[in-house]
Amino acid sequence: METIVIIGAGHAAGQVVATLRQKKFAGNITLLGDEAWYPYQRPPLSKKYLAGELPADRLYVKPPSFYADLNVDVQLETEVTSIDPASRTVHSVSGQSFHYDKLIIATGSRPRKIALPGSDLPGVHYLRNIDDVNAIRASLTTNSRIAIIGAGYIGLEVAAVAAQLGHSVTVVEMADRVMSRVVSKEVSHFYQEIHSAHGVALELSASIDRLTGTNRVDGVALSSGQQLPADIVIVGIGIEPNIELAEEAGLEVGNGIVVDNRCRTSDENIYAVGDCTWHPNAVLGFDLRLESVHNALEQAKTAATNICGEELTYSQVPWFWSDQFDLKLQIAGLSAGYDQTVIRGDIAGSKFSCLYLSEGRLIAIDAINRPKDFIQAKALIAARVVVDPKRLEDVQIELKDMAN
Repeated sequence: METIVIIGAGHAAGQVVATLRQKKFAGNITLLGDEAWYPYQRPPLSKKYLAGELPADRLYVKPPSFYADLNVDVQLETEVTSIDPASRTVHSVSGQSFHYDKLIIATGSRPRKIALPGSDLPGVHYLRNIDDVNAIRASLTTNSRIAIIGAGYIGLEVAAVAAQLGHSVTVVEMADRVMSRVVSKEVSHFYQEIHSAHGVALELSASIDRLTGTNRVDGVALSSGQQLPADIVIVGIGIEPNIELAEEAGLEVGNGIVVDNRCRTSDENIYAVGDCTWHPNAVLGFDLRLESVHNALEQAKTAATNICGEELTYSQVPWFWSDQFDLKLQIAGLSAGYDQTVIRGDIAGSKFSCLYLSEGRLIAIDAINRPKDFIQAKALIAARVVVDPKRLEDVQIELKDMAN
């Protein structure tokens, strides 16, 4: 009987299991996770879970009984140390070995560590998994002074939650605006005003000299000489793909594990899915790595479907979201390389979209509290439609009609 082993227990791994059984795969499935938790959703970690509004078991992609009912062997707290493609064997730190006919690597990513004096002090946190959030919540007291390093999605989501919980929050960012890598100046400035209005202090264009403290972190020292007191420091400066197992096994890697449009690696018996992959995207026309729940789920479906003997190629418009205060930011496409932006809607009323064009084509959208724009723009982006900027501005014309 054929055996499939999955390394990883995140969103992608959970979807692989579901799709395999939906496609009537009748063989053995073994899922190896290095955490103590069944596959769970990560987006709520920096939002409702951090705020204490969601219990841990509500994070699960599927309840534990789901895996038992599908006869899946789930091995939690199992750290994989190596893959041997020649013998089709996976080895764990405990000395266990797991044979596979097909292997799916869903190892995800890890927070990029900050290289500063004092970064190893107690009270310095990263936010990537349930245990990270539990540690942060355990450190909070009434009106804690929280310094957040990095003004990307994670940093700003944490800042929003912490401010709403009544803590004193300062965000430190080396760029001159928030979310500078992913949104336009108009969107950055809008979010800066929102955070400032909620009491979040923003230190932009700021360079950090060190984190201060003796037995525990007590502040952030900027290169300008300014001292920011802090009871807790949360670092959110990006993530790195977990590619080491694949690299050591001799698989082709780059900024991720290299896969084709069926999520196969350079070894025909090994697939990879999710944050850890470097993959082609037919819609965009180039290869890339995506840190996205949507990408993880769709790649998982693609890999599982192909393993089951059906042909399915991955071709998706990337999309993301971020919840901050009462704002839902929905992003479709990738704005890198845009040469024009169009604002659609009411910025002052916190209900608008920023559309990104390149040589007249719509390549991305940031929709703030405008879900219809987000949904309709995805189709235009996939179709590589040339649009009229003046029509885009007109909210009386729906985006879906721009293709006519």
